[in-house]
Amino acid sequence: MADELAFGSIPSYYREVYEIVCPNPASQKIDRDVFVKILMKSSLPKQTLSAIWDNVDNKSGYLTRNGLYKALALCALAQQGKPVNDKLLENYAGQELPKPSLGDLSDLRILSVQVKREKSPTLLSYNYRELVQLDSVQVALVPEKKGLLLKHVEYEVKSEFYKTTVMRRYNDFGALSDMLVSRFPYRMVPRLPPKKMIGADREFIEGRRKALIRFLTLVVRHPTFHQSEIVKYFLTYQGSDMQHTIRQQFRGLPDEFVTSQLAAQAKDLVPMDTQIQLGNSREQLRNLANGLSQMKQVVDQMAVRSLSNASDMLLFAKELSGLSNENQPASTWAMGLNETWPKIKGGLKAVAVEFAALSDKYSTQGRREVDTVGEKLALILDLLQAYKDLTERHEKGVLRDHQAALAKMGAIKKKKMSATLGGGEKLGEVEQLESRILEQESQIMTMENRNYYSLHCLQMETQLIHANIEILADIMKAFAQAELQGHKELVKIWDQLEPKCSSLYVGSNGTPGSPTTTTTMPGSPTTPTSPGIRF
Repeated sequence: MADELAFGSIPSYYREVYEIVCPNPASQKIDRDVFVKILMKSSLPKQTLSAIWDNVDNKSGYLTRNGLYKALALCALAQQGKPVNDKLLENYAGQELPKPSLGDLSDLRILSVQVKREKSPTLLSYNYRELVQLDSVQVALVPEKKGLLLKHVEYEVKSEFYKTTVMRRYNDFGALSDMLVSRFPYRMVPRLPPKKMIGADREFIEGRRKALIRFLTLVVRHPTFHQSEIVKYFLTYQGSDMQHTIRQQFRGLPDEFVTSQLAAQAKDLVPMDTQIQLGNSREQLRNLANGLSQMKQVVDQMAVRSLSNASDMLLFAKELSGLSNENQPASTWAMGLNETWPKIKGGLKAVAVEFAALSDKYSTQGRREVDTVGEKLALILDLLQAYKDLTERHEKGVLRDHQAALAKMGAIKKKKMSATLGGGEKLGEVEQLESRILEQESQIMTMENRNYYSLHCLQMETQLIHANIEILADIMKAFAQAELQGHKELVKIWDQLEPKCSSLYVGSNGTPGSPTTTTTMPGSPTTPTSPGIRF
């Protein structure tokens, strides 16, 4: 279908709006609810909006592209105070149609996505790039502050979304984690790194800082947590004693099930084969976690080897430097007519400098492998661990409580039957048991709804895992870039080192020169050598 109307030319603004409300060009369908929400941004009266809809409605419940263009033109005219009449559009023959005022296009994009997600509660509707764009956080160490007994480690936490910088301690992160588990028991809350009270060395503190970055990154990139007032409070509150104030602020806040609009229809949201699908997904993600864990070990070992190479090169440079500074005089008795050693010794200092540079580059490469590739692998592994914790929480929590309630109901009914068979003298007991049965039935119904809601959340969290799997592409790219950059840096230094090594040779005139012999490796082509004694 052409994107031109029979009258007037289409502004680029129209096409931008179309791409927002219809990201799938193959369908060329604009949902009515999306259209209505966007048109309401025009601030036109409802009567006017209804008139615009009547002019473009194709009686199919959706708009075509040309229908949207026509509606945008009518909206622009209405904003100019003109009546809603498509005959007016004929006046724009040969010129560009008017552009309506609908606010910032980025707001339209957000609005369109929100409407689509509301209409598809069983689909996550987020891709990896959209999750990354939710927020980006930084966690930096600040200078240690000494308390009465112990040193306190503080962190500077920055949020790109909220444009804030706050000071937090480890226990503040712990309070955030507790509040998230309490408020969102059916969601993936990542684990916190362990707390070490005494003897926390610099390496431990740095490792914990990185783990806190991963924890907070997974929290702010979670669509549900991102919208939570709890997370907003943690990232924006500037007062002191965060761990107590956040608990006080949200004390008594019910969990997600109690406040969710989907809780009442949770049973309808859960497919019949959910348990089978959940089992299959758990097995698949378990295999993924195992594979990624092995990859993480490989990267860690590579980083260790790089750091070991750095140590070896530094030791090599140290010994070369020591030889260049060797001050024991060499006598004619020792050297005879051969004064090679003093001349070679003079060139070793320059060679030592290059080996020290190699040490520095190997050290940089080790950190690069850890900080880029290793940390990205650790991030996805932390997410998979959170998923495992969630599934176990589901089994040990709501599912177990539901089964226990059913067993309790069975026991009460058995007592009632026994009391009924006992005759009139147990009539009062029967009435009490009937009351307990009604109460238990109500609890079971609530637990059943919780169970269905928990299963629905598990489906959403599983989809969230799959949305994040694209991080593997980032990992592979980071891996290739890290190794390519590292090898380029090393090759550059080896290129600088080789002529300095060649200059150590002493020519026939006593000046630095080229080697007069070449050692041939087994299996390599024979290279002519200068005459000499062969050993």
